[in-house]
Amino acid sequence: MLRVRGLLHYGLQVPSLDTGEGFYSAFGLETAERGNAVVVRCDGRDQDQTVLMEGPAKRLHHVAFAVEQGSLREWQRHLEGAGIKLLDAPAEVPGGLWLRDHEGNLLNLRDDAVAAWRDFGTTDAHEANFGDRIRRVDQARWLNANEKPRPRRLGHMLIFSTDLDASEAFYARTLGLQLSDRIRSIATFMNSGPGDHHVFGFVPGTHPGLHHSSWEVADIDQIAMGAQTMAAAGHANGWGLGRHTLGSNFFHYIKDPWGSWIEYSSDMDCITENWKANDWDCPPAVWSPEMPADFIVNQEDKPA
Repeated sequence: MLRVRGLLHYGLQVPSLDTGEGFYSAFGLETAERGNAVVVRCDGRDQDQTVLMEGPAKRLHHVAFAVEQGSLREWQRHLEGAGIKLLDAPAEVPGGLWLRDHEGNLLNLRDDAVAAWRDFGTTDAHEANFGDRIRRVDQARWLNANEKPRPRRLGHMLIFSTDLDASEAFYARTLGLQLSDRIRSIATFMNSGPGDHHVFGFVPGTHPGLHHSSWEVADIDQIAMGAQTMAAAGHANGWGLGRHTLGSNFFHYIKDPWGSWIEYSSDMDCITENWKANDWDCPPAVWSPEMPADFIVNQEDKPA
């Protein structure tokens, strides 16, 4: 069965490219103008991670997934055999195959090579001492714990869905994503094979839209410094610090200028083909401050 290799980037329509560029730059990402769009990348990674396009209101424009190089013709046969209509590529993001999912979300399959991400370059001074596992000796960690975050990759994203089961079924059947875990009626997490516990998923909503994107940083210090840096830049509305249940990652979320969330993340569970998915009756976090009341509220306008 065909299966996407992972998440490449997402496209976001925003009412102000300047606002978007300033926000993602403050978050620790690199931005550059490309034609009528702004592309967002991670330091040391030669891959678009977000593409910002200007429009009258903020909305999720598309989600791009990587497929095996040279496999687009096979994917075209698979999609057309499933009765899915292929679309022309938008001018801002040429290339690959384009289609809509069962709720109208625009998807892009690209056979671009997945770019390597930089090594965090942990030194003795950055090592952690856990219980009897002493790795940092004669090094004062606080002296370099104030480094501003520089995310090295887009790890995952969640979108709103009006029917979690239908979304899970579509992405499993069409793109080959596999279920990682569910918190019933709250969230569904899916993976693209061995690696991160999840690369994509869904939370319940009245209509489609972006819930959050998650970006990997080195450690809990960079998550905390990110929260502090963003608050100083005027983006103090957030949720964290905490450790999630499903995926187990440390997190801090910040609300973006348009009502979606963006997450600093580290220490995500890594799975293999032997992983067994499960339905859980658990909260979203092992520990954290109280989740904001509007955390799972879609702020995007309903599509016409």
